[in-house]
Amino acid sequence: MPEGHTIHRVARDHARDFVGQALAVASPQGRFAREAKRLDGRTLEAVDAWGKHLLYRWEGGRTVHIHLGLYGKFRTHKSPPPEPRGEVRLRVVGQHKAFDLNGPNRCEILAKRSEQALLARLGPDPLRGDADPDDAWRRISRSRAAIGTLLLNQEVIAGVGNVYRAEVLHLLNMSPERPGRDLTRDEFERLWTLLVELMTVGVKLNRIVIADPRDVGKPRSRMNRAERLLIYKKDWCGQCDALVESWPVGGRTIYACPQCQAE
Repeated sequence: MPEGHTIHRVARDHARDFVGQALAVASPQGRFAREAKRLDGRTLEAVDAWGKHLLYRWEGGRTVHIHLGLYGKFRTHKSPPPEPRGEVRLRVVGQHKAFDLNGPNRCEILAKRSEQALLARLGPDPLRGDADPDDAWRRISRSRAAIGTLLLNQEVIAGVGNVYRAEVLHLLNMSPERPGRDLTRDEFERLWTLLVELMTVGVKLNRIVIADPRDVGKPRSRMNRAERLLIYKKDWCGQCDALVESWPVGGRTIYACPQCQAE
């Protein structure tokens, strides 16, 4: 499932390519046909991202909510686009660019009340300027749940997925099993700061890059897949050479060093 940096990158690119235009909207697959007809020819006014959710705001007050889930994927084309490939739920065509959406978990028009309810359920997003980390701290500091579980809970912090979870906890030398209420405020602030910094890099490069360029000997933009991460799906810890362990935490497999992350 795409993590928050991917969703914010899509929002940024789609805002640049489509906002302010009257767009052709269709559903080649047919499952969004009625809704597409209501949007066809209308102007897209804004594209917003919150965690793993995209919100496309159209003139007339209509909002399209998209959640990619495990299988959702965008394909970008020059305009006019080629024939649809696969089961295209949503096709949007602008003056110079077009995009297709295949296989999303959610693709729906939300009423204002439903949109408000959705956003109210989400925790602060490290990539949003209006994020209030105190909201996340209140939930974490009161919880007996493992921090590895809490980081995947979108009601605690929105946008963090399995890779950022593993990598940030490794950088902090923190056990994924540590109860949230055992974190100090200073530890939480370091965690939040790391998420903001690393996810911002992710938006810029459109990929997760954790490794320090000084350690790798090349800029982040030139790192290969094996060099970008430090612990996720690794065999050995880069800090101490211990064998990396993996086990389920919060319904997903966590990767951690038993020596560096003992506490």
